[in-house]
Amino acid sequence: MVIGIFGASCTGKSSIAGEISKRTNARVFTGKDYLKCAKSEAEARKLFIDLLASGETGNDCVVYVITEKEHLAFLPPKAIRVYMTADIETIKERFAKRMNGNFPPPVVAMIEKMHTLFDDETYDLKIENVGRDISEIVDNILELAN
Repeated sequence: MVIGIFGASCTGKSSIAGEISKRTNARVFTGKDYLKCAKSEAEARKLFIDLLASGETGNDCVVYVITEKEHLAFLPPKAIRVYMTADIETIKERFAKRMNGNFPPPVVAMIEKMHTLFDDETYDLKIENVGRDISEIVDNILELAN
């Protein structure tokens, strides 16, 4: 099974992927991890897409955490697509903690621009991750996967 978790920064994608991995022994890939598959980007992309396609037909679980819209195309047709969201103020608060309180205006502008980047994408499950229990979210995803 392949689970693609996508959304803006600080919506909980990595935390959810980590919990799925704990429960299922899933292999987790994030962002441009696929570049480690080969020396050239084109070859790495092809090998990674093949790896995801094999995860779709095998018994192993693969989770791909996506923050760049073009990487959604890497997901095989039967992948579970999970869109993680949070309100903009929560994202800003989480991002500020990540940056130890240093929150320059260009970073704020980038966060605001990225907040709705995935709104027009197709998904199997949309999760508003504000005040939600990680275990409950993972339960929902794994129920959908089975």
